[in-house]
Amino acid sequence: MRAFLQRRKYETLLAALLLHLFNAVLLPDLRLYERIFWPLDMVLLGVCSYGVFVDRHGVCRLLKNALAVVVILFPLVALVVPRSVPTMAVLSVCYVAFYGLVFVAVMRFLVRPSYINTDIVSAAICGYLLLIDVGIFVMQTVHYLIPNSFHNIATTSFTAAYLDIVYYCCITVTSIGFGDILPTHHISKLATAMLGITGQFYSVVLVGLIISKYSASAGPPSPPAARS
Repeated sequence: MRAFLQRRKYETLLAALLLHLFNAVLLPDLRLYERIFWPLDMVLLGVCSYGVFVDRHGVCRLLKNALAVVVILFPLVALVVPRSVPTMAVLSVCYVAFYGLVFVAVMRFLVRPSYINTDIVSAAICGYLLLIDVGIFVMQTVHYLIPNSFHNIATTSFTAAYLDIVYYCCITVTSIGFGDILPTHHISKLATAMLGITGQFYSVVLVGLIISKYSASAGPPSPPAARS
């Protein structure tokens, strides 16, 4: 199993990201999502994300391991311990740090080889979804630390607020911008602007990387055959 996950780490990470972001669309009952599926999604995402790290330096490895423990264990603890605003704010900061490091690791992999294969394509999609994921936890941190920093985010439960933030970040990164959820504080406004700019920059850089890798793997065109 470990060898399989190591070979298919970007495919498994992609599957975990898609489940984490979008599987609530199949669950009309948010209580079931909050009690069962959200914790399982977060644990699965943490385990699959840890597999992309290749840095073996002492301090970096210690930091990643510590963050991974928090990211993987907290959803299980949340099954028996009630959530609170301070706890969710601290956890969101840990998520930003951990998934920010995962995003950096994916980007390092994308820029390194001069070829293109399924791992490159899967990693490119993972990078895009990880960018949304980091944005989600940044906005969640702002939401909990600065009350009323967003207009029209649900306040009935932590899960409802989380799903609204997932929707808001997806709409922001894709530049759709329906305007039903709005930032109302200068920090939430600037964070939204940075997320939108980063999403556009990632798309432009990604297209350039894919084209350059495809050109490099294809090689120069063959010279025309000489006429006899």
